[in-house]
Amino acid sequence: MEHEVFVPVTVERLREALGDPVRVARAVPGLQQDAGADPVAGRLKVRVGSHSITYRGAVRVTGRDDGSYAVEGDATETRGTGSVTLALALRLRDAEGGTTLTFDGTATADGRVTELPQDAVGSAIVRLLNRFAEALGETEEPEQPEEQPETPRAVATPEPVEPPAPPVDDFTEPAGPPAEAAHARRTMIGRSAEEVDHAPPRGRYAPVPAPQTVASGATLRWAAPAAAVVLASAIVVTRVLRRRR
Repeated sequence: MEHEVFVPVTVERLREALGDPVRVARAVPGLQQDAGADPVAGRLKVRVGSHSITYRGAVRVTGRDDGSYAVEGDATETRGTGSVTLALALRLRDAEGGTTLTFDGTATADGRVTELPQDAVGSAIVRLLNRFAEALGETEEPEQPEEQPETPRAVATPEPVEPPAPPVDDFTEPAGPPAEAAHARRTMIGRSAEEVDHAPPRGRYAPVPAPQTVASGATLRWAAPAAAVVLASAIVVTRVLRRRR
């Protein structure tokens, strides 16, 4: 068999991928790797026409002195006694915008695959090689972006706390009765109804007393000193008249 596949990747990139068994294993389409086994070993389901056959085996890729690679593989059916042996040579050639991969070699098989049409088997092999070459070109390691210095986070400034407003005097009338009225009611407890009815109100509800006349008191306060002055003057005059006689 002979088949060519174009891959839009440089030859150097493909050689790096073929030299890494882990990347080769990722390029095999549908391969389920066995835990603890070789990197390119496990279960592989191959679809041929309307049929599918599952194989368990391994693939080895080895570089040659002429720059080509030897691809060797062997597998057995998971449900049957059939087996497949693969021996291919893989060559890389520079092409415009990428690389051309050329597969040529032989494959032998027995079991269920020999019962299927040869054109369907050939189409399944071509499809498998195309997907392997395309996946091999996509396994190049992505470039790691340069780490950007971490921008310091802005520290939230606490909002100033306004001091509590000073208490405002409430000049409205109290909703309840005045203290004087309450005191008056407390003092009336235990008194007879007649005493309560005729008791004069106290506190702010007590009647305003009539204004007292202060004229008499003021007259008496001024009359006493005046009388004393008149009496002293009379005594002095009397003594002067006596001396003249």
